[in-house]
Amino acid sequence: MPSIFSRIVSGELPAYKVTEDADHLAFLDITPLVEGHTLVIPKKEIDYIFDLPPQELAALHVFAQRVAKGVQAAVPCKRIGVAVIGLEVPHAHIHLIPMNKVADMNFANPKIKVADDRMQALASAIAAKVDGGSGLGAAATGAAPAADDTTLAQLQRLTQGLNFISESDAPLEPVSYAAPAGNLPLDKLLQVVGEPAGAKVEQVELTEFLRNHTADNGVTGDVAIANRFKALQLYLKQELDGTQVYRVGSGPQVHAYALGRDAAGRLAGFKTVLTET
Repeated sequence: MPSIFSRIVSGELPAYKVTEDADHLAFLDITPLVEGHTLVIPKKEIDYIFDLPPQELAALHVFAQRVAKGVQAAVPCKRIGVAVIGLEVPHAHIHLIPMNKVADMNFANPKIKVADDRMQALASAIAAKVDGGSGLGAAATGAAPAADDTTLAQLQRLTQGLNFISESDAPLEPVSYAAPAGNLPLDKLLQVVGEPAGAKVEQVELTEFLRNHTADNGVTGDVAIANRFKALQLYLKQELDGTQVYRVGSGPQVHAYALGRDAAGRLAGFKTVLTET
């Protein structure tokens, strides 16, 4: 059975999300020791944090560092305390706790109650301070990142249940990112979507990227699925400006982002994972 954190990652359960990248997610603890108590997790479910491969463990801590700086900038405190307990939920996670004294880190302390509107405000405030964050602050109830409501609703409807088939199947996930106006250089794009600086980026035309999935019978022989991919492609080309696919990484798993500008000026579209060996 998936852990409660995996169910948050999949969108099955709501959370006061702060920021994410392709492999990690940060959200507020709903039973916090203090206001701003944040959890950082790898999206891949693994029980014991020190069972993560060295590169993944290092990447998790680099992500946590970014989040911690955002928490400290948004929540008045002297330091951000760090704790790994690992007994409550069988999914590796790091606690980031705003602290003014050592006692603030005592997990035997009674948990505080924070109202929903305050939790949402905290998530938004921290998200705004996370360098290179994905703009998830308004996603406090588990909804997708803030964007034009019509665009987001359409993307959710069009991508629901669709998988991109490469050497494995991966779902299409609707996304939206706050981004500076104008053409984005690739290094800035990587920062906006939360990918590592210097990662390899290949740009692909949307029609070429989806050509196998929009063929008459698609890649599964299912005409209905092929028609859904055609509808998605049409929407991305007609309703978003300058839609382009960005393949990030060099394998065996490549992150793909199909992004264009929505009416609010945000980068919107979908992301997925390609497996190429």
